[in-house]
Amino acid sequence: MKRIGFLSFGHWGPVQGSLTPSAGDALLQGIDLAVAAEELGVNGAFFRVHHFARQQSSPFPLLAAIAARTTRIEMGTGVIDMRYENPLYMAEEAAATDLISQGRLQLGVSRGSPEPALRGARYFGYEPADGEDDAAMARRHTAVFRHAIAGRGVAEADPSYVGGGRGLLPIQPTSLGLPQRIWWGAGTRKTAVWAAEQGMNLMSSTLLTEDTGVPFDQLQAEQISMFREAWSAAGHGFEPRVSVSRSIIPVVDAEDEHYFGLRAQVDNRDQVGMLDGALSRFGKSYVGEPDSLAEELAQDAAVQSADTVLITVPNQLGVDYNIKLLGNIAKYVAPAIGWEAPKAPTRA
Repeated sequence: MKRIGFLSFGHWGPVQGSLTPSAGDALLQGIDLAVAAEELGVNGAFFRVHHFARQQSSPFPLLAAIAARTTRIEMGTGVIDMRYENPLYMAEEAAATDLISQGRLQLGVSRGSPEPALRGARYFGYEPADGEDDAAMARRHTAVFRHAIAGRGVAEADPSYVGGGRGLLPIQPTSLGLPQRIWWGAGTRKTAVWAAEQGMNLMSSTLLTEDTGVPFDQLQAEQISMFREAWSAAGHGFEPRVSVSRSIIPVVDAEDEHYFGLRAQVDNRDQVGMLDGALSRFGKSYVGEPDSLAEELAQDAAVQSADTVLITVPNQLGVDYNIKLLGNIAKYVAPAIGWEAPKAPTRA
């Protein structure tokens, strides 16, 4: 059974046509969108995290607010740039948010993506140690974070404190089950294998920072296959989850045609280019008639291999438009990839 969720980049700014002119607008609309998406039966509300940009930068207040307003939908990130994070403070924030949600938090973390700031993490107080690069620092922060959320000791007890305890103290609070709901945003096949070895779920977007000449969905499906093989070999005690992101825009009325009609002609094929010095492959957008999109997505090898599909949404067009968009996907497109709306709870 497939899950579908939305992935918002959280853009805001006073630009022409934007319904999110301020950060407050983007945050409040993110909450409203998650509430309405839950009513549609959408399984997840995920948010991109970017620093020094007019996007979401501090996800936990937003995710906690969504948790308090909903009962079923998962909420998460795609992804938190671990170069910037204090791992122990993040562990406290994540555990508290997960407790508010009663176990619905799904955290995507990673090395991060290209950013506006030059070596931005240093302004947050973090520099790679001797012999490290940015990726190694992000992985080190991730290891400390995962150690802490598992309830393991991290700080020496003060024997002069009331009670005279000794040994290592864990962070508080902790939330059982959260360690199994951490995802690594992998941009290559190699990093997907590493994530499997570490026991993290796999989050793969519409970009891979490598290219072998095959279509994007096939390269991503190979990444997923290698992840699952490595997971099986590692012998972890639970089944992993795998998500992929897709831009899906069913064109069903004049409003859709106005916003996205031209995009259907431009973004209907993979693109290859340089990103951070690496030859990268970008996946195509799915824009057009709902029946055609359903057929195309049913043939998308990576969509078929994943258990969760995150649909990028144009958040600056406002809640009403994005709920219409998600409703059309749920009605016309998602059933073709194996998704079913959750059944309403029965009343006693």
